[in-house]
Amino acid sequence: MKTLKLILILISSQLLLACKVAHDSRVARKIPIELITVKDGIFYKGSSPYYFVGANYWYGPLIAANNIGNRDRLVKELDLMKELGIDNLRILVGAEGDGKDSRVHPALQYKQGVYNEDLLDGLDFLLMQMRKRNMYAILYMNNNWIWSGGMSQYLEWNGYGEVPNPFLEDYTWPQYMNYTKQFHTCEPCMEAFSKHVAFIIGRTNSYTKIPYTQDNTIMSWQVANEPRVFSPDHEKAFAKWLKATVAQIQSLDSMHLISTGAEGKASYLDDIDMYERLHTNPDIDYLTMHMWPKNWGWYDTNNEEETTKISIEKANAYLDEHIAIAQKLHKPIVMSEFGFPREKESLSPEASIENRNIFYGAIIKRVLESKNKQDKLSGLNFWGFAGYGKADEANKGKWQHGDDFLADPPQEPQGLNSVFASDSTTLELILKANGVLSGKK
Repeated sequence: MKTLKLILILISSQLLLACKVAHDSRVARKIPIELITVKDGIFYKGSSPYYFVGANYWYGPLIAANNIGNRDRLVKELDLMKELGIDNLRILVGAEGDGKDSRVHPALQYKQGVYNEDLLDGLDFLLMQMRKRNMYAILYMNNNWIWSGGMSQYLEWNGYGEVPNPFLEDYTWPQYMNYTKQFHTCEPCMEAFSKHVAFIIGRTNSYTKIPYTQDNTIMSWQVANEPRVFSPDHEKAFAKWLKATVAQIQSLDSMHLISTGAEGKASYLDDIDMYERLHTNPDIDYLTMHMWPKNWGWYDTNNEEETTKISIEKANAYLDEHIAIAQKLHKPIVMSEFGFPREKESLSPEASIENRNIFYGAIIKRVLESKNKQDKLSGLNFWGFAGYGKADEANKGKWQHGDDFLADPPQEPQGLNSVFASDSTTLELILKANGVLSGKK
């Protein structure tokens, strides 16, 4: 009898969940969410200028998955972000391979051209939940770096040998970069990625029944995360591939915006002229840049107070240089990645975030000033929102299959650049900024 009762309880729970999902789907279809466009060199949300402080949330489709995910966590995190005025999320629509060597697992495309249906369902569910909250998605479809498979995985799939993983002792970063640059001359690799682009853009959301090409929840398609030119002789092949990919996206979906996902001149041998050349394409609707003070040697944990100030000075110079190109090309620009560690690079959520807040505050100030002038710096996506996730401290921050997904990629110490739900002072900065940017404060 007890067993029968338990079975009936489980069946009832599943029915309640199914009814709730069906209700959410009907609600989401009816939500009037305004399309993000570009007019006169700035973003518009409907008829109003659009400036934002958003987040990187690359793992969203993974925790949104029905079988391997955690939808309760997803909903809580989306609700929290909505309370903070965060309505712009940068999300990975990729991950390739078998998840070995600190790469994303499970991957969306675990074999070339073969997809994990649970993760596709997770992407649909995430977009449906975002639509309910009037949130926007920037969807990037490839990665220059090994942490999600990306370009190097396409090369391995197509006969170029094992990826020289720079996180293993046997290989170096120059080896990895020389290997990865071959992607832009590998015809079967580029063809396989082109099929991935067509497959994703051609999808219809299984919950809302809205084709992706007609879903205003999607703000833009982004070609890749930090696609790079690795040497002067590589620019020609890279430019040809970039132009072809942008043209393909435009041909498949003329409604949504397109961006490259570049770090700024850091993606192009620190050559700002190359950055400009590769963004003159009129089908590239807006520019991007990224900023990593610790990785770029601006910030030193042995002299944190002083190098936080130095990081802000260098950040402002980097911003100015790229905003000048945006003004010249008459396009908006978004800092779609920036991160800053806790005190002494601690992974503990209890560690001080005072210097992080100082840096965040300085960057946020720039977009507030830009909004006042209706200038080209139009948004920020901090890296990254980890919400209610928890790192396994016993593994010293190393991500293992089955661990919570955090903002930090699998090859990096978990919690290093993550903004948690408990980081109240950082969240207060974001809340106040979005209040001003939305005109609510």
